[in-house]
Amino acid sequence: LWGQGAVEVRHSLKRELGIEVETVEGHYAEFTVLVDGERVLNGGWLAFLGVLPSVRAVREIVKRKLGEGGR
Repeated sequence: LWGQGAVEVRHSLKRELGIEVETVEGHYAEFTVLVDGERVLNGGWLAFLGVLPSVRAVREIVKRKLGEGGR
């Protein structure tokens, strides 16, 4: 995650779930979300075309994944 989308996701996850987010710049048009080192979301071709998942969608995927881990 990087750019404005990363800022929005980072703030949302901190505010809603109380977790810290590390952002790193990846390859061109890459949008990947990892939870504890495991990929839970990959933007794929849509990200390449500039269509990114909403902050809400990312938050829900991360929330679901954290729930699986018993957090």
